[in-house]
Amino acid sequence: MKTLITGSGGLLGSYLIRELLNDGEQIVALYRSSIPVLLSAEEVARVEWVKGDILDLVVLEELMQDCRKVFHCAGIVSFNPSREEELYKINVEGTANVVNAALAAGVEKLVHVSSVASLGRKRNNETVNEKVKWDENANPSVYGKTKYLGELEVWRAISEGLNAVMVNPSIILGVGDWNHGSSATFKNANNEFPWYTEGISGFVYAEDVAKLMVLLMKSDISGERFIVSAENKSYQSVFSEMAMAFGKKAPSRKVSPFLASLVWRIERFKSLFTGSDPLLTKETAETAQQKVYFDNIKVLTALPGFQFTPVSDAIRICCKAYLEKKHSKSL
Repeated sequence: MKTLITGSGGLLGSYLIRELLNDGEQIVALYRSSIPVLLSAEEVARVEWVKGDILDLVVLEELMQDCRKVFHCAGIVSFNPSREEELYKINVEGTANVVNAALAAGVEKLVHVSSVASLGRKRNNETVNEKVKWDENANPSVYGKTKYLGELEVWRAISEGLNAVMVNPSIILGVGDWNHGSSATFKNANNEFPWYTEGISGFVYAEDVAKLMVLLMKSDISGERFIVSAENKSYQSVFSEMAMAFGKKAPSRKVSPFLASLVWRIERFKSLFTGSDPLLTKETAETAQQKVYFDNIKVLTALPGFQFTPVSDAIRICCKAYLEKKHSKSL
């Protein structure tokens, strides 16, 4: 039987497809707009691609008739307040559709991609593990709230008999479209973006997230969620290592909380006219100043043979790949 991946056009989806192909899986890949550029022509040819939307319950139910395993990667990552309705539709209603279709089709297991945002990223000088309770003040972003509510849909399905597990990745580093999401940090480093904050967060290589998802799918583990984070590092050190790998200048100007508050207000004003996501929002400006430490002990205990790729190594791997793409003019 086949394996269904939702959100296959995204950064994590592309790494997951490659991991599953290496395992010899037959993959049905649901994508919303475009097939990921990370994959080779041979890899693309080995996948059954379906253009569609997780808001279409009929499509989901039809696809799952032939699929026994489901990786739910589809979701919107945005901190733009103007996209609130879209975030709720995809991250909450879309997840409800996926788990409902999985229950109806009797799939063997589902792995759901959540985020550490559902645990709260505004927890200054705190160590966060899977046991923390939802706190509105710890994550005021709509994105974080919708990922939390999406998790509740999975928990509800588990109580109804679905065999499922959830992963909560920290900031994912990988090779994708560097105009969007966490991949945009590589573009900023390449462009010698001069600003940095002293905040600390968790970081993880996209390939590691994909490998852990496959291991969890193969395991007997169900009804659990796992923080997936390799290391806690400062934004300054991560951006500096990216710049160094590109042969560019490291950021040298510290962003104070006051300056950040000015910038997010300017960005919000600009976005009203451009219609695009602001580079900085009130929530991301506040989060960037926080020193939050994510605990990965639970997943390492559950899967003792697994080791995370050091973040510095992941940065070098990604930067090398981006440089190769740049030289081939595919960026």
